[in-house]
Amino acid sequence: MSQSARPTRVKIVELGPRDGLQNEKQLVSVAAKVALIEALAEAGCDAIEAGSFVSARWVPQMADTEEVLRRLHRHAGVSYLALAPTAAQVAKAVDAGLDAVAVFPAATETFSRKNLNASIDEALRRSADVARVALGAGLRVRGYVSCAIHCPFEGWVDPKIAARLAAALRDMGCYEVSLCDTTGAGTADRARAMVEEAAMILPMESIAVHFHDTYGQALANTAACLDLGVATIDSAVAGLGGCPFAPGAAGNLATEDLLYMLDGLGIETGIDINKLAAAGRAIMRELGRASTSRVATVLAGRQTGAPGPTEPAAAATL
Repeated sequence: MSQSARPTRVKIVELGPRDGLQNEKQLVSVAAKVALIEALAEAGCDAIEAGSFVSARWVPQMADTEEVLRRLHRHAGVSYLALAPTAAQVAKAVDAGLDAVAVFPAATETFSRKNLNASIDEALRRSADVARVALGAGLRVRGYVSCAIHCPFEGWVDPKIAARLAAALRDMGCYEVSLCDTTGAGTADRARAMVEEAAMILPMESIAVHFHDTYGQALANTAACLDLGVATIDSAVAGLGGCPFAPGAAGNLATEDLLYMLDGLGIETGIDINKLAAAGRAIMRELGRASTSRVATVLAGRQTGAPGPTEPAAAATL
């Protein structure tokens, strides 16, 4: 396919503080979460998923979202959003001064019941209630379609099903719909098929993609979607992530790796990769382990004097 559809600039929605941290067993302090969000904003991230109002019983890592948002120093030009599973949670988002909330129905019945304790139809009704209340309160609403390619319980998902859910979210008033490969099982052709089907119903500028890297395919899937004209990509600093309701799912596409690829393609993002990587190193120190981002690993090596991509080593190896 011709590369003429590729965007010249991409908006990255940084998921690290929410989708990245939610599956961590070690509880991260409020101070560390605030520091991460502020460092991401300083790096140039202008859309940050800052938390979630889901039940603390099911996702204890997000129990302190309201406190995190209270302590946060807001950066001009940055949009902060959080997940709001029910209309009752919208008031918390308003009180916290958020710009947007997100709803997240799933493309299969089994995942919907395990993740939301609701059927697909029930989840869509809840999402519509959230959207109605949020829009009435002056908030924007972002939609996610979980398991848009593959479900850990039901297997491969027909792209038409994901597209129908995307259309339902658009009809609720969502300004953008993110198509999520929740298990990270997708490959480039399946990713393309997902986007092509959705683009028959939604304008390309309202479609985002969200890839987990379980099988190491997230960058390839992203590149395939860029060639279709997708210009909004979800990712998480240091490759943080995973889903508590998708057994075996690995972290999100690492923002550092995404930035490196986009720079190589001549696509602008407005994000400083070195500042972004520093934010990743800080949160990984808090978690006590190394980043899963390959680019972050290289940049960390350069901090200690190891040769980088423009600094050849003294001896070559094959």
